[in-house]
Amino acid sequence: MYLEIVTPEASLAAGEVESVTVPGVNGVFQMLNNHAAIVSLLQAGKVKFSGDLEFAEGFEDRFSKEDGKWIIQISSGAMEMKDNKVIVLAD
Repeated sequence: MYLEIVTPEASLAAGEVESVTVPGVNGVFQMLNNHAAIVSLLQAGKVKFSGDLEFAEGFEDRFSKEDGKWIIQISSGAMEMKDNKVIVLAD
């Protein structure tokens, strides 16, 4: 599936991933390939993903690795999963 992480500053990362875990307002949840369509508000926490993303130049330092997965800390946001494409709009 395809993941794009966007902030008010820039599109931070985009590419093919195997899984995405987000901090939803009703709890942390994970999406895999062919997940049902979903829209959720996000709370402060970590967005975790595994796969091959290209990071925007100058924003690489916002990402780190934890337990073999890439992570980025967010303070809030929203996400949409539809047709194997996940878009995370984060602050």
